[in-house]
Amino acid sequence: MTAEVIRVVIADDEPLIRAGIRMILTSAPDIEVVAEAANGREAVDLALSHAPAVMLLDIQMPVMDGLTALGELRRAAPDVRALILTTFGEKENVLRALGQGGAGFLLKDSAPGELIGAVRAAAAGDAYLSPGATRHVVDQLASGRAAVRGEEARRRVAELSERERGVLALLGEGLSNADAGRRLHMSEATVKTYVSRILAKLGCENRVQAALLARDAGL
Repeated sequence: MTAEVIRVVIADDEPLIRAGIRMILTSAPDIEVVAEAANGREAVDLALSHAPAVMLLDIQMPVMDGLTALGELRRAAPDVRALILTTFGEKENVLRALGQGGAGFLLKDSAPGELIGAVRAAAAGDAYLSPGATRHVVDQLASGRAAVRGEEARRRVAELSERERGVLALLGEGLSNADAGRRLHMSEATVKTYVSRILAKLGCENRVQAALLARDAGL
């Protein structure tokens, strides 16, 4: 059975970055880049005319920035899953983007495999949060959280097995599944299974929520 092709629009004002992303994505047999936009206004227009499953949306663009474009996309093309392209220096914008319904964020210096995986995850309806930036986002979110949440977090974490708590602690550090596997001497696939189980047990929707819980619990 042939896998359904994931239609993607790339929105970034730098031609070289768009070309690099296109080259990486088109190397995957199940991904097709159907259009490219150089600004947020073009991104919204192309989303309406091409109906992609996923849009890679840079934050800093002329005419209309990525956050404004994301807001318009949520209203005009709610089925399009928008992955935000970002850098470490744009943490505040990332938080705003996630709050506005972005499907996740991806660092511009991410490995090719991570880029492809992020697009596939977004197309499948999952939130993708770049492991390389998760810790930075968690730090910023955690700074405004009340200490009283610690008791509730510890109660929830107590339901996990010792091994699950160990994996959760590494999520709090922002480690990827591969890095956590190396730390715990486990395969990446095994860590992925643990992460899915942890999210289900804790009632967390994504890795950032689980990482915040780990911080609140003092792991």
